[in-house]
Amino acid sequence: MSKSALILLAPEGAEESEVIIPGDVLTRGDIQVVYASLEGKCPKTGMMKPVKCAKGAEIMPSAAFDDVKDKKYDIVIIPGGPGSSKLAENSCVGSLLKDQFKSGGLIGAICAGPTVLLSHGIMVDEVTGHYTVKDKLVDGGYKFSEDRVVVSGKVITSQGPGTAFEFALKIVEIMQGAEKAESLKKPLCFKN
Repeated sequence: MSKSALILLAPEGAEESEVIIPGDVLTRGDIQVVYASLEGKCPKTGMMKPVKCAKGAEIMPSAAFDDVKDKKYDIVIIPGGPGSSKLAENSCVGSLLKDQFKSGGLIGAICAGPTVLLSHGIMVDEVTGHYTVKDKLVDGGYKFSEDRVVVSGKVITSQGPGTAFEFALKIVEIMQGAEKAESLKKPLCFKN
């Protein structure tokens, strides 16, 4: 049975590399990736609207959040960037994350993404994230690690754009095995 990943996108402000790199690496790892936008479809055309990312790139989501929020995914991924605040404020995102956590599904969060976990009460022993959100995470009760990628139970966190490949490869390793993750490194020209 095919594994699946849901990458959550605020209407704007996601960090491009934290969306595209995990999506690319997971796809190479034989994991089906859905990019879901909170904004949804344009009422006039019924088409998805592009998501404007933090550095100006536009990404075309593959689904509206409302259309996929009740489906089950093996992992739900939260990218960072200023748009993560919209994910932190959204109660439906909170419900999805709580259900994912309670059911033992995986959750990934990178950069400012772990603040979304904090906002929705997803508590684990240890996290990492962007250095600018460290104090917020520590004040929220997390033990903060300086490691580039941290796995705590079923939650995988990572520091930021520069760790996106390591983050994605760790997800592939957990979901598809170490051999599969290792097989992706040479084609990606990735060196440990």
